[in-house]
Amino acid sequence: MDNKLIAKQLVEFHKSTFDNTFNSLGILQEQTERMVNTFLQQATWLPAEGKDAVKNWVNIYKKGRIDFKEAAEKNYKKVEEYFSAGETAPKAKTAKTK
Repeated sequence: MDNKLIAKQLVEFHKSTFDNTFNSLGILQEQTERMVNTFLQQATWLPAEGKDAVKNWVNIYKKGRIDFKEAAEKNYKKVEEYFSAGETAPKAKTAKTK
């Protein structure tokens, strides 16, 4: 089997695993955000500045998650382009020896 094909399949498997794990963590983060928002609504003892700080913290985490996903997608695309460029490039002909 061609080494490049094996590497390509390995990268595809890794991307699939990354996407599934990332989606699971995204669901967990959204659930945690809902829990924090419920806590903030019920925490009458917490000043408005404290609530705003926690909300900003949640938004920063959400933006970081989105930025990380975009960076990972961009880099996976580069790897896919590398492997697809190798498939479309004409193979060099080797001279046959008699």
